[in-house]
Amino acid sequence: MRAVFVGAGALTVNTSRQLLGRGHEVVIIEIDREVIDALSGELDCGFLHGDGAKPAVLREADPEHTDYLFCFTGSDQTNIIAGLVGQSLGFRAVVPKIDDPEFEHICIELGLTHTVIPSRSVGRYLADLFEGRDPLEITGMVRGDARIFSFVARAEDETTIAELGLPRSSRVVCVYRKGEFLLPDGHSRLHEGDEVIVIAQRDSIPDLEERWGRRTRAPANTGDARPPD
Repeated sequence: MRAVFVGAGALTVNTSRQLLGRGHEVVIIEIDREVIDALSGELDCGFLHGDGAKPAVLREADPEHTDYLFCFTGSDQTNIIAGLVGQSLGFRAVVPKIDDPEFEHICIELGLTHTVIPSRSVGRYLADLFEGRDPLEITGMVRGDARIFSFVARAEDETTIAELGLPRSSRVVCVYRKGEFLLPDGHSRLHEGDEVIVIAQRDSIPDLEERWGRRTRAPANTGDARPPD
């Protein structure tokens, strides 16, 4: 498989080292020539010198033959822009990194489906580990033809879960409202701006994407569980 990274920070270097060790192809786009020179003797991968948020530079990275575009610069805004440009150029999957959780909702609305917030993910992992929980257990539960889909409710979605008209092989499993985790039932009513998490059979995903766009990453907020209004 082939991965392209925008930005050559610590996260890029560590992830690239792991991928290269597993036999994958890696290309790193970096705007600082001195950084490229320093890394070229350390990492056996390709390098592109330039601004990874610009279409011309990302085209050089060969979107058609790239499996993942990771946008890992030190700027949330640059990562979001690079992710959107990457989507428009046809990269198969785009993973922007953000440090400010306030941008998460925007990323979901923009269809950046695999946005990561490293500091929060590590913090939650360590807190769960401290309390004796297995924070990776959920990854083993979603298997086979099961898929997770998420979308941001619009004004026309302000109805009950039962009246939402989801495909037959799909169910709403939770809702995030202003960062609060809610457990809905069929009578629960959505509000505009709610982040709705659906579990669905793989064949149902195209119908969900046609209605709400490409929204496949479940947000990772936390809070007390209660049914929405």
